[in-house]
Amino acid sequence: MRIAVMQASASILHAEGGGHEAVATNLALITDAAERASAAGADLLVTPELFTCGYAPAAVAPHLSDDVVRRIDDGAAASARTHGLHLVYSAPRRAGADWTITATLVSPAGERLATHTKVHLFGGEEQETFAAGTSAPPVVDVAGVGVGLMVCYDVEFPEMVRAAAAAGADVVAVPTALTAEFAEVQDVLLPARALESQVAIAYANHAGPAPSADGEIQLGGGSLILGPTGKLLASAPRTDAGTAGPALITADVTAADVAAARTRVPYLRERRPDLYRDWSDRT
Repeated sequence: MRIAVMQASASILHAEGGGHEAVATNLALITDAAERASAAGADLLVTPELFTCGYAPAAVAPHLSDDVVRRIDDGAAASARTHGLHLVYSAPRRAGADWTITATLVSPAGERLATHTKVHLFGGEEQETFAAGTSAPPVVDVAGVGVGLMVCYDVEFPEMVRAAAAAGADVVAVPTALTAEFAEVQDVLLPARALESQVAIAYANHAGPAPSADGEIQLGGGSLILGPTGKLLASAPRTDAGTAGPALITADVTAADVAAARTRVPYLRERRPDLYRDWSDRT
């Protein structure tokens, strides 16, 4: 499987035109990335967290509506169909009276294959704006490769990645919105997550400023693709290096690569979950 990861800066959803202008602008960027990814032979394109409406929870929330989400879903499906690839995109979704942050995988036919609701909300602004999910990350077979979904902060928890691996994930697709101050996530934590659960990770970040409740944040770029041994396969420019900007990166990952990593060091096979549960009960 050839994986493509998109890095870019999104427009922020606002009231003008019912929010359609920003959504259309962001979808056009996704469509352009899909065209380039398809031309590069990619089977799967992963895009950043809430890129479809812009990552700015407090600013975006007042303008969310079912119509906005329909436009996002229709536009993302059209991009996947037009360019013949699987697409992971992130969008807000209604859950009863609340809104959530999700990642959705659609097929080259534009069919929705799976949606994951973000379980771990990061920081006060997200926690005050959105509701957290409770379901395990879904895993979908894509041409013989298991693709799992999670969103941003989720991947920083070993339990999430291990749950995806145990459910058959070979690749974990992660739309994210990581600020420049947390570069250690890319440098240390993500390679550890890939190595310990022996999955490839496709991590798609924004690059550039975005509004927040406390002023402006700097989304740090540094999108990457890691192999199932934690090896860096591809990376995009980072803000802390002074070079962050739009990018499209690609790398090849196969189920055989993952199987080889798990044969070399059988972490998953040699787990002892009964013991771990007993230890947890005792504490």
